[in-house]
Amino acid sequence: MNCLFESHLSQFPLQQRGKVRDIYPLDDQHLLMIATDRLSAFDVVLPDPIPKKGIILNTLSHFWFQFTSPLIQNHLSPLDLTHFLPPAEAQDIRQRSMVVRKLKPLPIEAIVRGYLIGSAWKDYMRTGQVCDIPLPPQLSLAEKLPHPIYTPSSKAAVGQHDENISFANTVKLVGQDLAERVRDISLQIYHKASLFAEQRGIIIADTKFEFGVDEHGQLLLIDEVLTPDSSRFWPMEHYVPGHNPPSFDKQFVRDYLETLHWDKRPPAPSLPPEIIEKTTQKYQEAYDKLIGTNSSFSHS
Repeated sequence: MNCLFESHLSQFPLQQRGKVRDIYPLDDQHLLMIATDRLSAFDVVLPDPIPKKGIILNTLSHFWFQFTSPLIQNHLSPLDLTHFLPPAEAQDIRQRSMVVRKLKPLPIEAIVRGYLIGSAWKDYMRTGQVCDIPLPPQLSLAEKLPHPIYTPSSKAAVGQHDENISFANTVKLVGQDLAERVRDISLQIYHKASLFAEQRGIIIADTKFEFGVDEHGQLLLIDEVLTPDSSRFWPMEHYVPGHNPPSFDKQFVRDYLETLHWDKRPPAPSLPPEIIEKTTQKYQEAYDKLIGTNSSFSHS
């Protein structure tokens, strides 16, 4: 299977090569976002692509953008790729691409946590809180929280680490009204998506959203939504509080990397073939459970 580690377009200059997505300006109002097969862990891009990953991420994001549209508009444009690219070149990248509106991205990541895991667990063990939010005592690892919590972070450049920030700091960054809107809609999206995923055997332990504003100040959902890269997905059938559940997301790769003598700074180590194959399988399984193998969009 062909993998795409880096994209190159004949007619448009590259604007940004992120951890996963390559972004090209198409005109004054539109961007092209291409989901590559790159994988990042600990905010470092790994040297090995994960087959099918970009297509799966892109397809899931398209699904979730449609799913969340009754709650909030998003950055997707109705224009087809062939409006900008020759048909052959458009076809080569269609399954992993989005034509989106140019917006002003907010300088925060909107993180919602429904379960006590990852950095939230470490924070709780140290302070009894998560990002300065008090929680009940004696909660277990991976336990479901009494209610989902909003724990925003700053947005870091490629190779840098995101940092948790307080809600008060988000107010300083974007203003009171916008900070409250981002918090409230993030919790609404998480609630609706979690119920949907649970019906399909997946727990969304936590996730992050990104937002932008248009020239009128309207808030829109951007980037990617509820993918294995931006979320922690657990199989309900294997979930037991007090234990770190197996996951459908890149936590599998993080766990492998934790066994190595790597300082989590570039360059990242190569992944063994069996880890790459297993990672593809996990992304595929999340896709199949959430959307189903009979989806009208096939990436096989």
